[in-house]
Amino acid sequence: MTEQKPQSAVAASALEAPSTRPPVPPFTRETAMQKVRMAEDAWNSRDPEKVALAYTIDSRWRNRSEFANGRQEIVAFLKRKWAKELDYRLIKELWAYDGNRIAVRFAYEFRDDSGNSFRSYGNENWEFEQSGLMRLRFASINDLPIKESERKYHWPLGRRPDGHPGLSDLGL
Repeated sequence: MTEQKPQSAVAASALEAPSTRPPVPPFTRETAMQKVRMAEDAWNSRDPEKVALAYTIDSRWRNRSEFANGRQEIVAFLKRKWAKELDYRLIKELWAYDGNRIAVRFAYEFRDDSGNSFRSYGNENWEFEQSGLMRLRFASINDLPIKESERKYHWPLGRRPDGHPGLSDLGL
């Protein structure tokens, strides 16, 4: 007979990140691009616990007008986000990097529960600890209502295929 962990222990263990998360700073163009793609892949999984593992336990976020402090608040934020943003697909692109900082631009598409489609454009500034975990994330985002026929992201939910065009290729 296997022992069942209490639900709170399962939730707590899901928020325990490895001590390092390569690549680590200082970033090169190659490692910064790798970090950006890893973040894109994690967010496209729409798994809040998985996404939260990329951040320090006390990570600080500003996402639009909402502030999150620590992994538990990040998980709660992402659960709320993806409960409202259906058919979510994201593309991130490296904008700049220096030392332990990376700046990205991104666009994601989703629909709401009424069937209205949107494309959201934004920029993020990231700062990492030497472990490769992100300690600061500042995001500025604007939403654009679009017609379903204007959606450009059509891959199956999950990771964007390697051959799929990026933001610049799509003219975004």
